[in-house]
Amino acid sequence: MGPKAAGVTAMAGLAALGLFVAACSTGGTGSRDEGAARADATAAAAPTPSAAASGSGADPGAGAAKAAPRVDPVALLKGDPKIGARVKADLKPCVADAYPVDTSYGNLTDGSVPDVVVNVMTCGDAVGIGTYVYRGKPGGGTGADGYENVFMAEDAAVYGTIDRGDLIVTKQVYAEGDPVAYPSGEDVITYRWSGKRFAQHDWVHNDYSRGVGEGGDGTGEAPEPVPSASAAG
Repeated sequence: MGPKAAGVTAMAGLAALGLFVAACSTGGTGSRDEGAARADATAAAAPTPSAAASGSGADPGAGAAKAAPRVDPVALLKGDPKIGARVKADLKPCVADAYPVDTSYGNLTDGSVPDVVVNVMTCGDAVGIGTYVYRGKPGGGTGADGYENVFMAEDAAVYGTIDRGDLIVTKQVYAEGDPVAYPSGEDVITYRWSGKRFAQHDWVHNDYSRGVGEGGDGTGEAPEPVPSASAAG
């Protein structure tokens, strides 16, 4: 190779080196300027989550939600000696094998498994007649023997729900002559777990308007429509 060819080759090498350096120094984006990374390269670079990040041994509020093993609420109620005979007698299917029972799962007592709130209602009007909270026993399984009754309220028009770790029990208040669909008001009671039992934390009473759902004069009778001139003949 002559001197002229060698010089051309050297200049080409210097030019390629300059382009490489320029590409690495523009914007600081590096290889991202060339398009998305391959999936296998991204997976190889991703950090492995620690045990704390995956929820094991971490703060319960930051980790994954607890799994809620489903239970048979009817079996819980029928096997519970604390439940009154009237409620057990009324605990019958409304249609086929569909019982008038609502079931909720959530964290109320900081137990090892989610707590179970069971509401029993009437078939015809869906009015609550009993609210119960069951706490899982350590290693007790999902059967009736694996839970204990830690709260119960057997009353007309009662219903319990879970709200951010609190037990909210609503009781409809009826005055004399109130129809089932139109109670006079309600009591909303908030309970919190105190370590061994539920203690009342808050209480709110609401009075309902007597005019809602009534006729124009508040007597409960809808006004008669006025016939138009054409209808009157």
